[in-house]
Amino acid sequence: MKEGPDIARIASLVGDPARANMLTALMTGKALTASELASEAGITAPTASSHLRKLSDGQLIRVRQQGRHRYYALADDRVARSLEALMDLAAGTGHVRTRTGPRDHALREARVCYNHLAGQMATRLFDRLAAQRYLGFTRDGLALTADGTAFFAQLGIDLAQLSTQRGPLCRECLDWSERRSHLAGSLGRALLTTILARGWATRDPGSRAVLFSPKGRAAFEQLVPQG
Repeated sequence: MKEGPDIARIASLVGDPARANMLTALMTGKALTASELASEAGITAPTASSHLRKLSDGQLIRVRQQGRHRYYALADDRVARSLEALMDLAAGTGHVRTRTGPRDHALREARVCYNHLAGQMATRLFDRLAAQRYLGFTRDGLALTADGTAFFAQLGIDLAQLSTQRGPLCRECLDWSERRSHLAGSLGRALLTTILARGWATRDPGSRAVLFSPKGRAAFEQLVPQG
């Protein structure tokens, strides 16, 4: 028997189409009910319960009881990162869903990647942050520079509070549709929260898309003007 992590078990959990659809639905960062996840997967409620039990036993999702309802969410950021990496792998190897629609363009332009912004607008911003040296690259990975600290502080983001949170302040996340990096970590979460709080964009309740208003798009593009 081979030693080490059992990737086959995780692969079997993610590899089922119904469970894959459920996990993808949870990439919005929202907690959903079993009936909502059953609808996303196109299966019956009893079948959904069986799948959710397996995902919970495999520690890919967590369950929260609130009153009479049970809500399901991804277990943690590691699961979200792994799913995004699988999406990138699927897109890069030509394994994409053939069904497209009006939301397809919106998802590629701007979407939620678990708890931060992804898509074309996010990768453009990442490139500009790096070009202005607000973000730097060290042996340990992505880091916020002194200029970057001043920039995000001007946006009203409390960096001191973010530094007390678990996980990295900032890190690269490979964008599956753009094949380039966007900003993740607690700073990426705070940036998305700021965008929504300022009314620049709203979240599409039916998908992962983030929809910018014309004024919000202009404000976002001027955050870090292209050099």
